[in-house]
Amino acid sequence: MSDQNQHNESEETLTNRQGHPVTNNQSVRTVGNRGPTTLENYDFLEKISHFDRERTPERVVHARGAGAHGYFQSYGTVDGKPISNYTRAKVFTNTDAKTPVFVRFSTVVHGGHSPETLRDPRGFAIKFYTEDGNWDLVGNNLKIFFIRDPLKFPDMVHSFKPDPVTNAHDPERMFDFLCQTPESAHMITFLFSPWGIPANYRQMQGSGVHAYKWVNEEGKGVLVKYHWEPVQGIKNLTQKEADEIQKSDFNHATLDLYKAIEQGDYPEWELYVQIMEDGEHPELDFDPLDPTKLWYKDDYPWHKVGKMVLNKNPENYFAEVEQSAFGTGVLVDGLDFSHDKLLQGRTFSYSDTQRYRVGSNYLQLPINKAKKHVATNQEAGQMDFRTDFGKHQDPHVNYEPSLIGGLKEAKNPGKEHEPYVEGNVKREKISRENNFGQAGETYRRFSDWERDELISNLVGALSTCRKEIQERMVDIFSQCDEEYGRRVREGLEKAGTNQDTKMEEAVEQSKEMGHPSDPY
Repeated sequence: MSDQNQHNESEETLTNRQGHPVTNNQSVRTVGNRGPTTLENYDFLEKISHFDRERTPERVVHARGAGAHGYFQSYGTVDGKPISNYTRAKVFTNTDAKTPVFVRFSTVVHGGHSPETLRDPRGFAIKFYTEDGNWDLVGNNLKIFFIRDPLKFPDMVHSFKPDPVTNAHDPERMFDFLCQTPESAHMITFLFSPWGIPANYRQMQGSGVHAYKWVNEEGKGVLVKYHWEPVQGIKNLTQKEADEIQKSDFNHATLDLYKAIEQGDYPEWELYVQIMEDGEHPELDFDPLDPTKLWYKDDYPWHKVGKMVLNKNPENYFAEVEQSAFGTGVLVDGLDFSHDKLLQGRTFSYSDTQRYRVGSNYLQLPINKAKKHVATNQEAGQMDFRTDFGKHQDPHVNYEPSLIGGLKEAKNPGKEHEPYVEGNVKREKISRENNFGQAGETYRRFSDWERDELISNLVGALSTCRKEIQERMVDIFSQCDEEYGRRVREGLEKAGTNQDTKMEEAVEQSKEMGHPSDPY
């Protein structure tokens, strides 16, 4: 090999900021291929830490947001059984309590003043101010995600963001990434269907996306998924409807939420959970911890466990909506993590982002502060504005343990959950990827007009991409469902030559039925 070729190869080799060659940019190191994730993931920690600090002060993702205050009340049962059989979390076991909440809805990819009609996942983040401290349930409107390994999160977002040279949105960048990320097929199928543009925030579903755990008094844990269903009903937009709204209003969802609450038309959501015994579940053709997969209702029923009502608008957008800070690691007793790699990566990233974006003392802000007594030995840092120094402890003792004063450990309210973990520490994808099965099933579960809209939207976006990317995406869709791939391929062949008017007419005709499918 010539010196020139060696030089070019060296310049094209991916490294970290220390100059170390990155030999595996696809998977974090975990115990076994299912997790949990180890803290020694230097490349991931450096990559995600830098990613968390790429924008200031606007959020890197979920920049455009709207919010409201309200309350949550538990029904106290799961399928007629006491909910305490599954979790000791007081937010669920205390049915008398109306737990205050603050909810932030958002779009994901674009900036703080981008249109709310864009095809984009929607954030659905809830802060519960429980009697045991704050619980954050940070999710989206769609119930799955594009990727399953946190190492790929910065790459994914970069590909979705505007071109770093032109600052213009370019679908080819997104599909260049997605066509080499086959586990994204399921999320693409939802995103480019009408489910990719909710009509507003009040008629939008919410989901925790990941499998979490509930833990009872005996320390037994079960896997759980959360689903918010709007009492107002579900409504999505076709691309044509979204385009019409955007011509005159790019704030429609924010104003819809604000006006409804202002007029006393308080939006409500009922919370459903799915419960699964913890474990690998070899009888399934997918890993239950995989965030690109659904747990179908037929196999794991939805149990209605509570209701949320939003009844108060923010008094100041910046102080409440913009400075609100959420994290997937903010759990109270009775709630716990699963070994989902992406969830564990987010648990570091989200709180780290808030420390950078809002400040090291962001939890002292009224919107983020727990509505119960807080006592900690953490101190100083920028904007430390506590006013209760010395009121609850010896001010001379800011450490633990101490014989002369200071704070003491709390008693454990129940047996600690102790999942058993063993395995080789490795960089490896999960063993049951099954990237295409559920994507094809979702396609087949869509109604005719939703499938027509999906194909139309995909063809419109992919028609701007180079041939190689189109072919790879068609191959992915064909592996999901033969008809799915064929229709995208035929649509791309027609693109630029004929307007597919029959498809548009079919969309308009069947859309009048007004009922979305239930693909779950």
